[in-house]
Amino acid sequence: MSASTTATRSDFVADESLVRAAIAKGQRPSRPSALSQALTFGWRGMLKVKHVPEQLLDATISPVMFVLMFTFLFGGAVAGSTDAYLQYLLPGILVMQVLFNTVYSGVALNTDLTKGVVDRFRSLPIWRPAPLVGALLGDSVRYLAGGLVIVVLGLILGFEAEGGIGGIAAALALTVFFAFALSWAFTTLGLLLRSPNAVMNAGFMTIFPLTFLSNVFVEPSTLPAGLEWFVDVNPVSHLADTSRALMAGDATGGDILYVFVAAAIVTAIFAPITNYLYRTKS
Repeated sequence: MSASTTATRSDFVADESLVRAAIAKGQRPSRPSALSQALTFGWRGMLKVKHVPEQLLDATISPVMFVLMFTFLFGGAVAGSTDAYLQYLLPGILVMQVLFNTVYSGVALNTDLTKGVVDRFRSLPIWRPAPLVGALLGDSVRYLAGGLVIVVLGLILGFEAEGGIGGIAAALALTVFFAFALSWAFTTLGLLLRSPNAVMNAGFMTIFPLTFLSNVFVEPSTLPAGLEWFVDVNPVSHLADTSRALMAGDATGGDILYVFVAAAIVTAIFAPITNYLYRTKS
């Protein structure tokens, strides 16, 4: 019995030495880049949609409802005809609907936090912000999908995009870029509040005034003076105006620069806060 045990142990030592020798001969895999890690987490978001496709309802069905409802219910009263109102409304609805979807970035992060997924990510030897950046990149695909639905529906209804495909693509890209920046604000909210429902309620309480108190639906000149001032300084109004100008083919560099600067300011404020909370939140 003792001899058998000794033989077994010696075999184990020999096998271990062979394994170590084989490992030592191979080259160590290179560490994935920060971008590669972020894209991996972005793909995780896509897989979640694949397994639960109902998550796309807010990005695909809701835009159709908003475009049809506002165009045909209020078009005649606001602009005199549904066709005339559609030309003004569609870029604004594009902006509003894409920004609405940014709230779900905070909801998804809070869900991961409450289920312990964030703790598992923080234990991995990866670039620390990779799960955050990747999640927002994955969400940007949802923003793009919702925007495409709005544009295609608008063209079917008779929207006249004088800026052509290039103008539409530029307006959509600018809107998604701004939405990516705004998502950092809602990820901060997702790390501060204690439940996904609380994040959703607080998020929509924030995004509704920003979008409805803008020029998405009506010209600011038709509003009371105090409200007109707020609408004029609201970044959402500038984004909607720039989207209209891009689709019409007469956007200026100053309009586009204003949106980029506003997006940069939002990111500069909330991205560091989100990263700090992500590192320290228990």
